[in-house]
Amino acid sequence: MSKAPRLIQSIERSASILEVIAQEGGSARLQQIAHLTGLGKTTVHNILRTLDHLGYVQRRPGDMRYHLGGRILNIARMAGDDNALRNRLRPALLAIAKESGGTVYLGVPSGDEASYLDIITPDQPPDAPRDILRRETLEGSAIGLVFLAFVPGLAKRVLARLDATEDEALFARIETVRAKGYALDIGAYRQGQNGVAIPCRENGEVRAGIAVAGPAELFPPARLIRLSWMMTRHAELAAVQHC
Repeated sequence: MSKAPRLIQSIERSASILEVIAQEGGSARLQQIAHLTGLGKTTVHNILRTLDHLGYVQRRPGDMRYHLGGRILNIARMAGDDNALRNRLRPALLAIAKESGGTVYLGVPSGDEASYLDIITPDQPPDAPRDILRRETLEGSAIGLVFLAFVPGLAKRVLARLDATEDEALFARIETVRAKGYALDIGAYRQGQNGVAIPCRENGEVRAGIAVAGPAELFPPARLIRLSWMMTRHAELAAVQHC
């Protein structure tokens, strides 16, 4: 007979806590988690604090429950419905490309990076093959800033690994995106190119980001702001049609 593996207790406990939250419909209170796992409340609280810092659980304002966080949902997404999400949003992406005259990008949070599922140019036919882009750091684009601003836990982890000067500058940019609801890129990511990105929500959670970009002379900041309203309208319509 093979020997039973030696288990790491903290990982075993963390997994049981996540399973309880999932079994309770995606959210549960501290006392409920402690009761169902058989662990002490202090132990559960300390593990939940760590999972919250890492983005695997999250607390919402005014809500005493712990919810499954964006990072663990991203893992499930990567194993599951990227293609369904891309197909669902493609009509909106095509409409945005046609109305804006720019290149449209669809990105999703993937761990601590942004992963691109689709890119559409203004003259691209609806049945054209998907052009999958690379992954990039969250600090590297307007879509990344959208995720840092609106996906719980991401900003906290990214800011923690930066030095004080970088931390302060990025924090200010994130707060601006949160206040305005969109992220501008004025020649920061690609020289001579400007862009704007918005969050795409389903059931209140940010599932993806949509960006439009093009030559700076055709996409000045004032026009990008107007485009963000149009993009949001198409994204909201896609979400309503999915319900």
